[in-house]
Amino acid sequence: QVQLVESGGGLVQAGGSLRLSCAASARTFSRYGMAWFRQAPGQARDFVAAISWTGGNTYYADSVKGRFTISRDNAQKMVYLQMNSLKPEDTAVYYCAADSLGMGSGVIGNYDYWGQGTQVTVSS
Repeated sequence: QVQLVESGGGLVQAGGSLRLSCAASARTFSRYGMAWFRQAPGQARDFVAAISWTGGNTYYADSVKGRFTISRDNAQKMVYLQMNSLKPEDTAVYYCAADSLGMGSGVIGNYDYWGQGTQVTVSS
């Protein structure tokens, strides 16, 4: 079992930055691929960014490339999402997810465990 707890969300003006954190409970955290997804009201849950179990491979949605950076610290069992140049369309609940295959990807069905989410609101 893996428990994931997100933090770091909040209200920010357009052009600002936030860093989201995800704390994991898994004993074998370093074996999991990790990702961030987001869900706006009335919308489907969409892929944002993913990172492989080693941290050697990262993947991003086109809408966030060049603005967001995913990283992980396996010793601390943490995953981060640094979000810069935020836009109102980035407003959503952001979810951390874990993939037991370790690859990290944009495929939502590959993720076995989910956090409860943290709200990010970007004002114009």
